[in-house]
Amino acid sequence: MSVRGTTVARRQLGRWLRQLRTTVGKTEADVEAANLASRVKLWRIETGKGEVKFADVRALCWLYGADSLTTDALANLAQATRGHGWWEDFRSTPPRYALRSGLEPIADSIDAYEPERVHPLLQTPDYMRALYLVSRPEADQMAVREYVHLERERQRALLTRTPPPRLTVVLGEAALARSVGGADVMDEQIAHLQDLALELPLVDIRILPLQAGAHPAIHGGAFGILGFPAAEDPAVVHIEAQTGARYLERLAEVTEYRRVFTHIYAQAVSINEFRGRHTDGPG
Repeated sequence: MSVRGTTVARRQLGRWLRQLRTTVGKTEADVEAANLASRVKLWRIETGKGEVKFADVRALCWLYGADSLTTDALANLAQATRGHGWWEDFRSTPPRYALRSGLEPIADSIDAYEPERVHPLLQTPDYMRALYLVSRPEADQMAVREYVHLERERQRALLTRTPPPRLTVVLGEAALARSVGGADVMDEQIAHLQDLALELPLVDIRILPLQAGAHPAIHGGAFGILGFPAAEDPAVVHIEAQTGARYLERLAEVTEYRRVFTHIYAQAVSINEFRGRHTDGPG
């Protein structure tokens, strides 16, 4: 009998549970001896091939000595695996267990559209810092440093991976025209984008000019499409909002977002071509 629900979230939950178990040195026999799951059931949970129950996740986290934040985050993800799309609340999800942080390292392709800002994977530290302080003006220096450190680690993990993923990003012209952090920060950010496009063959950065007019993505906002090498891992659409992120994996939804991305990509131009046309722009 097939297992209903989201495949990607279920498999990622299994990876995290297996990582917790091995980190504390627990074996399949230890789990079975605690009467929490047979070896077969645990294998199905950890490989994402079986239904994952809320109570099972909490019990396994207890056995592995996980803290309450980790337990709550993984138990909530277990509930989300029953559907084909799910909402992730940033307030109750530690950054290390944000689903995106588990999916990006195993993706072999990332297609992203950002109409208003530079994509996080392409941001310089000063640009990151300026954006973070706008959304978190009360943050102290320690919080800012931690955020920048985590985002830089996220970038390094992807862009230096072997083999690296294919990263295709379409930025709206507004992302370059809007002064974030001042002229010097924007000069550095735009130069960084040009360097990435030149130095990394699997990074494709394009700009959607305002003069391109109306386009299919105009009715929505930023989104990303993550593709995976394993046939059993379907592509996922990631849509980030102010307080959380939505993930979609129904074939019809993913197909529609791919159609939109293909259209805006065709309307966009390379960053170097765009900069050549707009020598009086930022920087």
